[in-house]
Amino acid sequence: MQHIQQWGETLRLLVELAGTAAFALSGVLEGARKKLDAVGIFVVGFLAAFGGGTLRDLLLDQRPFFWVRHVEMLWGVMLICLLSMLFMRSQHIEVTQKTIAIPDALGLGLFAATGVDQALGANMPALVVVLMGVITGVFGGVLRDIVCNEIPTTFRDHQPYAVCAFVGGWAYLGVWELGAPGWLALLTCLLVTAGLRGLSLWRQWRLPVWLG
Repeated sequence: MQHIQQWGETLRLLVELAGTAAFALSGVLEGARKKLDAVGIFVVGFLAAFGGGTLRDLLLDQRPFFWVRHVEMLWGVMLICLLSMLFMRSQHIEVTQKTIAIPDALGLGLFAATGVDQALGANMPALVVVLMGVITGVFGGVLRDIVCNEIPTTFRDHQPYAVCAFVGGWAYLGVWELGAPGWLALLTCLLVTAGLRGLSLWRQWRLPVWLG
């Protein structure tokens, strides 16, 4: 059975690039909402874009890190940060939490899929594979929120976030085990993860809260 890595480096790089761009944009929007200066926005954008993938590579003992292997990602995130700041200033866009949720949900789905793929390539057990998807999808947003002096979204809004990536990871494995094409497993993970996150925001789903 083939997964993304067996399709070649180009396809996997495109998936990683899309997730990196989505999370970088979420970092820029959060930095703008907090009215950070240009340096702060760049830092938050980079942490959101690279935090989850870097932790994944550390845990899977993969060197060099993905953004070192593909330095074009660094240039791309710098460009996204710069153009986003210029556009928001010129159009006088008021950034809200709902605005940030869109690229954040997309990045969560894309990075969850790449995390699952990397762990599959390293022949990890199924639970570890899914957890690598969760870590890759969630940790960049955690760093983004911490630097912006916020309790991370995944912990504070009581709406499914990491749970969405967890379910999406199992969906990826289920489709892959059924013998479906690798692109279908990727698309399933993306749609399930991002779709569940969007649906939870729309329907105002809540996770159980500790009442002790």
